[in-house]
Amino acid sequence: MDIDWAALGQVFGVSLVATIALVGVFTLGIVGASSGRTQSAHGGGASVLARTGSYACFALCAAAVAYGIYIITAP
Repeated sequence: MDIDWAALGQVFGVSLVATIALVGVFTLGIVGASSGRTQSAHGGGASVLARTGSYACFALCAAAVAYGIYIITAP
C-alpha cells in the first residue's frame, strides 16, 4: 500500500482553509445579527445593513453546507 502524501497534504490544506473560512463567515453573521439588536434602539440604517449582512453570511454558510452534502451524495 502506497500513500500519496502530496495529495493527502492538499486535502488537509484545503479542508483547513475551508473550515477556517466557514467558521469566520458564520462568526461575522453572528456579530452582524447581535450588533443589529444593540443599534436598533438608536435607529438608523446601520442595523438594517448589519442584519442584511448577517443574512448574507448565513446564506453563504447554508450554501457551503448544501454544496458539501451534494459532493458527498453525488454519484
